[in-house]
Amino acid sequence: MSERLLTIDNLSVTFGGLHALRNLNFHVDRGEIVSVIGPNGAGKTTFFNMISGMVTPTEGDIRFKDQSLIGLDPNQVTARGIARTFQNVRLFANMTILENVMVSQHCRTRQGIFGALFHTRSFKREEEEIRAYGEEVLSFFGSRLVGYRLHQPASVLSYANRRRLEIARAMATRPEVILLDEPVAGMNPKESEELTGLIGKLRDDWGFTIVMIEHDMGVVRDVSDRVVVLDHGETIAQGSYDEVSTNPDVIEAYLGRPAEEAS
Repeated sequence: MSERLLTIDNLSVTFGGLHALRNLNFHVDRGEIVSVIGPNGAGKTTFFNMISGMVTPTEGDIRFKDQSLIGLDPNQVTARGIARTFQNVRLFANMTILENVMVSQHCRTRQGIFGALFHTRSFKREEEEIRAYGEEVLSFFGSRLVGYRLHQPASVLSYANRRRLEIARAMATRPEVILLDEPVAGMNPKESEELTGLIGKLRDDWGFTIVMIEHDMGVVRDVSDRVVVLDHGETIAQGSYDEVSTNPDVIEAYLGRPAEEAS
């Protein structure tokens, strides 16, 4: 039997009387790749913001391993084991590539202010462990983020490599679930194809459970175990890619007219 990691239970949020999400229900099992799709304004990013502690739901609950996340701040959510990337890349541009990944491990460090001030033996040992794990994570992306690049500032990276670095930072927090917000946005077809393969390896080789927002239906088709479709803040379909892509309600939501007229 699959282990349920994330449960979304009657989740709703209202901004000034406008329902951004209404009565959202679904779950994510350990080892799944679940894509959340829908037209612009469907509530997808708001949904991620609620899971990660940036927005508080008006109603409902979000449970991770059967413990509620409601009321936790983003750092606490990360410490519980959920990391995320953003649609608009958020890196420390003046830090090196390696430093970006090292600092993201802060939620897992054990040494306090005393060790940092006096550079105790334990502090130095933990610092080396953090550095080594950061290099291991970055090597997942091949030669793009390692070697001489380790000590370059993140600001010199291409757009595609910045997106890779942001995923590396999420990986470095040692999460169980990674939320990917449009991971291939702005990439060319070759870059999208490469990252699509890496998303599968995040699950198969590293053991992460993935929840992904993505507009590229080729990526959704190729990596998803299940797809959840939102429209105007509500779930209108969920199932396999083949099931949702032929669903009349989904076709209407994307094309703006009934399915029979779109055929």
